[in-house]
Amino acid sequence: MLGELDWRPAGDRPDLLAAPVAAALAAVPDAETAEIDPDLADTAAFCERYAVPLDASANCVVVAAKRGGEVGYAACMILATGRADVNGVVRKRLGARKASFAPMADATSLTGMEYGGITPVGLPAGWPILVDEAVAAASRVVIGSGLRRSKLLVPGKALTGLPSAEVLALAL
Repeated sequence: MLGELDWRPAGDRPDLLAAPVAAALAAVPDAETAEIDPDLADTAAFCERYAVPLDASANCVVVAAKRGGEVGYAACMILATGRADVNGVVRKRLGARKASFAPMADATSLTGMEYGGITPVGLPAGWPILVDEAVAAASRVVIGSGLRRSKLLVPGKALTGLPSAEVLALAL
């Protein structure tokens, strides 16, 4: 177990998952979930309250990539101890002229997930999922569940098996 949470098989608690996450859960059969206080969903507050090390928590950042008037989206998975190189590695990988964090309204409406709970599990088809090599190498990481009131615990390598996932050195 990790931290001070009551982890349960995620399939046993679909009420703790956003609809697109529950629909895609088969892609991560070892996923566990735990209920949390939604006011503590943000990484620093979550890790402090539930005694989860920052390096065992991974954030999903939705990036909007622009080129020639077209906007595409991607997700970046990075440990809470790092920052994604959005303007370097991510922009180049996506072949964009400009890349930035997607506006909250776009990220939530496009994913069907709550801000602060967005996760790579259940993202729209075709979105690249760029997984930092440190996340991929982690034995288990805490990620969002699509909702602010719960978290998922998954093997880092499970994220590399998601559709459109690719491992890169994303951290600055």
